[in-house]
Amino acid sequence: MTKGVMFDFSGTLFRVASTAQWLDAFTASAGPTLTAAERAGLVRRMEEFGALPGGVPPLRIPAEVQEAWQDRDLKPELHRAAYTALARAAEPPAALDVDALYDTHMAPASWRPYPDAGPVLRELRRRGVPVAVVSNIGWDLRPVFRAHGLDEFVDAYVLSFELGAQKPDPAIFEAACERLGLAPAEVLMVGDDRTCDGGATALGCAFHPVDHLPVEQRPAALMPLLDLLP
Repeated sequence: MTKGVMFDFSGTLFRVASTAQWLDAFTASAGPTLTAAERAGLVRRMEEFGALPGGVPPLRIPAEVQEAWQDRDLKPELHRAAYTALARAAEPPAALDVDALYDTHMAPASWRPYPDAGPVLRELRRRGVPVAVVSNIGWDLRPVFRAHGLDEFVDAYVLSFELGAQKPDPAIFEAACERLGLAPAEVLMVGDDRTCDGGATALGCAFHPVDHLPVEQRPAALMPLLDLLP
């Protein structure tokens, strides 16, 4: 019987702003000023190279970025190196500070919870079901949960850059189960990546997939979980 739940972060509980929104917010506050054509071209190239963490995955990765890309979620410096290199590959204007742009993606305002994330987490807490957030990530996402009022419903955060292991490595799921005080067979993993999040099944956890869609297009994908739990 399921007694605890592990949730992925990006694409499961929260969704990052679109590349256009991310770029617009930055240029509005820090510049440079872009024409409509320059903006459209830069957004297209940023998405081609997947420069926004948690956003559109890259269609191509420059050879010199491959090593940092593979291990990006194990160390903050690799995460920054990989994504700023992808942003530079998109050939932004010289006046655009890609390091400063990178920093803004970690701001709580850059992330929106899915509409049912709060209600589901609150109901799990009401039922006494412990929750862990298990994420492949190169930075501390706790401030995002605090800013959106959801931190109080999370019992444990298991983050790849802190643990030194990333999904689908069973070690990260095993660590989460241990922190919840439950056996893997008692824990359900919820995530949008069938390979990485689905890797929990190798440890004996159940897996419930959701789709990585824009927030407004996925209002209630998490609600069915409540029927799977006591």
